Amino acid sequence: MDLTPTVRRLGRTRWFARLGRACAGVDRRLHKATRGRWSVLGPVTLPQLVLTTTGRRSGEPREAVLLYAADGDGWVLIGSNWGQEHHPAWSGNLLADPRATVTIGDLTRPVVASLADADECQRLLPALLAVWPGYADYAARAGRELRVFRLAPA
Repeated sequence: MDLTPTVRRLGRTRWFARLGRACAGVDRRLHKATRGRWSVLGPVTLPQLVLTTTGRRSGEPREAVLLYAADGDGWVLIGSNWGQEHHPAWSGNLLADPRATVTIGDLTRPVVASLADADECQRLLPALLAVWPGYADYAARAGRELRVFRLAPA
């Protein structure tokens, strides 16, 4: 049974965003243990990757499981942070050091991130919204411009 349409609809609500934040650590461990095949919601049906950045303060590797949209040979991410007022830590890490790695299933690749300008955001946003329509609601709740990054293979 594919829950994707239901999850996409529920993903627009505040309570789902709170639940998503609360389950993030468990989801990251489950995603890693199953090589991207399972999340807390069951079998993974949405495009997910593990982004490993370098912590801008600690210098330590930091992992985040994120939804993505494909863009040519690269990937696109949006720093929605579930609609919170502050940007997610991984986006600040990419601004400080754009070198990172992306893991999708068993494949891990080095990437270089670039923050999308306004024109590129307009081009990339429809693909992100097709993956997760809730991003529009998150942007309205956050009261800030959501950072959009394009990750290119290094």
